[in-house]
Amino acid sequence: MITEDEAIELLTSGELTVVGRLAEASNATLYCTVSDGQREAACVYKPVAGERPLWDFPDGTLAGRELSAYLVSKASGWDIVPPTVHRDGPFGPGMCQLWIDADPALDLVALARSSSNAGLRAMAVFDAVINNADRKIGHLLPTPHGHLYGCDHGVCFAEEYKLRTVLWQWRGDPLTDADVQALTKLQEHISTGQLLTELGPWLTPDEVAATASRVELLLEHRVHPYPPEDWPAVPWPPI
Repeated sequence: MITEDEAIELLTSGELTVVGRLAEASNATLYCTVSDGQREAACVYKPVAGERPLWDFPDGTLAGRELSAYLVSKASGWDIVPPTVHRDGPFGPGMCQLWIDADPALDLVALARSSSNAGLRAMAVFDAVINNADRKIGHLLPTPHGHLYGCDHGVCFAEEYKLRTVLWQWRGDPLTDADVQALTKLQEHISTGQLLTELGPWLTPDEVAATASRVELLLEHRVHPYPPEDWPAVPWPPI
């Protein structure tokens, strides 16, 4: 099994070969293999050139936001986002992320409705940190080994509160001790400036500052956020 560091190295420097396109994706999303001659893995490549313009996010920034979500996931210790890099590829620069084979035996709708899954609850807090505007059921990637990953984080990190998710079952509930610890770890990475430096090339200074403020707010109140009053609370379609 490939380690996270090995995955990052392979994704960064391996040769990308496009195998096909995920037709259901709204932006160009290519299923690829990446190989360095000794190791090979499946991955997803989303070139910036294939991003569809959005009215509320700057053009050409979605791939960088996907990488930013990985950096926050790693710094917190939640490990929700699969190994992700920003690199050049067959169709220009873009996001490249390790492919995760989700457990086909699990009912994703039932999983999304669960109130007892610790990984899912951590994902709800993670989404609050990155201000995820599009957490759909189909973005859940539970592995056969019990770990829960999430994908498609291109519309995140807006300055304004835009949290839109199918995971509202803990709204107003106290955060778990594990999630408080993850937020504290994240705040430490922010206070040293390390995470802010890593996010700097991909987000605006105001977006980086807003991310730090969301972490502070969550640690101050230690409860799951409530749905926004002036923004659709659930993405459509929710699947």
